[in-house]
This record gives sequence, structure tokens and C-alpha cells, in this order.
Amino acid sequence: MTGQMRAGQIVELTTAASVQFMRPIRVRIIRELDWITYDGWVWADGYELSPTGDARARRELYVRREGVRVVSEPPNPAPTRPIARRPVVRTPLRVG
Repeated sequence: MTGQMRAGQIVELTTAASVQFMRPIRVRIIRELDWITYDGWVWADGYELSPTGDARARRELYVRREGVRVVSEPPNPAPTRPIARRPVVRTPLRVG
């Protein structure tokens, strides 16, 4: 992976990303953190996913950017049409 990780991406982390991932895991990225790191490394915030795709635990991960493999991109939101609204009728309010 050469670019920045984006919210919604699902990535697979193996030993190529860090030695801590002897057992590969999949993570849904929340955001890439802008913490100071060594060149080529990055902190990311995300949810570890179960084999069924459900979130197991929220994790902060320190990984080598080149070792991160993107499995899927976030879906593009469907274009929406503006909602037609009718004007509000304003009438005087009697108090007292």
C-alpha cells in the first residue's frame, strides 16, 4: 500500500506489516493517526474483524505501510436527490 489508509477500508495484516501478526488479521480502518513514527511506518485506528466480518475489538495498530494489503475499498455513497420542501406557513401566535 502506498497511499494513506482511508476510513472504511478493509485491510489484511500479516508479518509483512509487523512481526506481531504471526496469525493474519483483517481490520476495518477507522482512520490513520497522524502520530510521529519511523519512516515507512504508520499508526492506524480500526476494528479487528471476525471471519464473518463482525467487529471483534477496537485496536490501535502500528504497522509498516508497505505490508498493509487492501482487501476492499469503502462503498461509494449513492448519489441523493435534494428533498423538495414546501415553504412553512407562518401565522401570528396569540399569547395570553
